[in-house]
Amino acid sequence: MSSESATIDFYGASWCGDCRRAQALLEHYGVDFTYHDIDASDDDKNTAIELSGRPNIPVLRFPDGSVLTEPSNPLLNEKLTELGMI
Repeated sequence: MSSESATIDFYGASWCGDCRRAQALLEHYGVDFTYHDIDASDDDKNTAIELSGRPNIPVLRFPDGSVLTEPSNPLLNEKLTELGMI
């Protein structure tokens, strides 16, 4: 996988506790991600809603095209392991 294709798209906001938790987990493992601040961009907010089908955050789109919304740490760990990212 190229580094671009191995990047997670992370849609979140600074005020969101679940976003901070998920971001800390990704940073702990050194996983590459592109952060999209839904408060700074209506386009990013709309993309997050389109991907997840609901207004909840964080929304993470993985290199395999799958999407997780508000994933728990165990679920996020499982997905990262499945993709060989950790």
